[in-house]
Amino acid sequence: MDFQFDDPLLNMATVLVAGIIGGEIFALMKMPKVTGWIVTGIVLRSFGVPGLEPDALARFAPFNYFVLGYIAFTVGATLHVSSLRNTEKRIGLLLLCEALITPLIVGGALLLIGPLLNDQLSNSAAILLAAIAIAGAPGTTVLVVQEARARGILTRTLVAAIGLIDMVAVAVFVLAATFQHEGTNWVDSLTALGVQFGVTFLIGSACACIALLLTRTFVSPAFLGPTMVAVILCSWGAAAGFGTSGGILACTFAGMAVTNIRHDTVRSAEAYLHSIGSVLFATFYTFAGMKLDFAQVPAAAALVALYFIARLLGKCVSAFTAMKVAGVTANVRNYLGLALMPHGGVAVGLIILIQNEPDFSGFQEIVTTVGLAALAINQLLGPSATRFALQRAGEDHKDQPRLLDFLGEHRIRVGLKGNDKTALLRELVDLLYATAKIDVEKDQFVENINQREDLITTCVGDGLMIPHAIIESGSEITGVLGISSEGLDLGAPDGRPIHAILLLATPEADRRRHLEVLAAFATA
Repeated sequence: MDFQFDDPLLNMATVLVAGIIGGEIFALMKMPKVTGWIVTGIVLRSFGVPGLEPDALARFAPFNYFVLGYIAFTVGATLHVSSLRNTEKRIGLLLLCEALITPLIVGGALLLIGPLLNDQLSNSAAILLAAIAIAGAPGTTVLVVQEARARGILTRTLVAAIGLIDMVAVAVFVLAATFQHEGTNWVDSLTALGVQFGVTFLIGSACACIALLLTRTFVSPAFLGPTMVAVILCSWGAAAGFGTSGGILACTFAGMAVTNIRHDTVRSAEAYLHSIGSVLFATFYTFAGMKLDFAQVPAAAALVALYFIARLLGKCVSAFTAMKVAGVTANVRNYLGLALMPHGGVAVGLIILIQNEPDFSGFQEIVTTVGLAALAINQLLGPSATRFALQRAGEDHKDQPRLLDFLGEHRIRVGLKGNDKTALLRELVDLLYATAKIDVEKDQFVENINQREDLITTCVGDGLMIPHAIIESGSEITGVLGISSEGLDLGAPDGRPIHAILLLATPEADRRRHLEVLAAFATA
């Protein structure tokens, strides 16, 4: 009986084990595991393992698509709309500059200088590489922020924007790819992009809504994670079934729908998917490395260096421009671009999409060589660059436990106006219920707040007001903050205008911390 060395499952086991070993070796050398996975793939390619020859890798496309869909879903799941309150201006400007400035600088450098360094670089390859350059690395970035225990404007902007930047990268890539595919004009390409966004939005949202309905009516909590896996598979498959190339968009929209409809569901799903994430990523990035013909890297070294430098310059210029217009501090303006240096999963996924698209056969190798080689460099230097940026901005080791930790930026309302105390309190209660889970009916909570206020004013002087109510259920105190720079005439005992209103909801079991919070806020 002859043994078959090219069985797909045996091949995947080989790739997984080799990737795990390679990642651990690089980790021992204090280098990112993802770089070790890519290098391991390069080494495996040179061995010519039966079933893992370059021409045979296309049969593993469904696995790669699933992992890419998983990455897209998790990126979408970070885009919780209510968590982006008060960051709209900074984030909007940053996304606009990332969509325009970064690809313009990268594409311009590749189109003008690239052909002088490597005659294999076509205009089409340069344009697609410019779109890929926009993508970031949400997982790597968030991990660095957590390890640095960072807190501040730069940190909040970085964490809120990194997932959206990947969406911008996908949109620009789809536009550029559609233009190359159609071979017509930008008007037709923009129309095709709009159709793809519309169709994939409907597909992702529909899959998410059906899954959430099942989890509310039929599926037990134990199968919440598997249900989200089905959402990823269905979103990508349906997008392909409708003839679009937007599987990554459909999965992103599915993640966005889940997180904004039932945010608590996302946490449970991510916990389940995280348990298998290492297996998926080790195999995925090792496969990505196997698509890189390392023999071409030395010849393209100058082009790789140009791409790396142009991307870093594009990130710094776009971030500086956006933050300058937004009017943020110099520390954020100067270092946000450097913090955006990591390059990760979505970039690899877009490269793999090019690898699997026959229409791009003329420049697949040069895009893969330049894209993956530059990504490996970014994986080596990117995390350190982000950590350095957080340090220089003075935001590392600032995330210490605080009594007012529940006051995230999305729970702060600026620009309060009017002198109608009832209307102002109702506005803050609406914000509280939009950003926190309160078991008491909203009207009852408002009545409790007003009754407390009728007994004795909670204006404590020095421009502060602290309306609050005790609720029977819940385990942690929560609240929202309203700020008025002009001041509000709410009848404070000391006659001073109110500039800050802290609305608190305190569980019965947390009365002691309630007093500590009042003292801490009054002191602050």
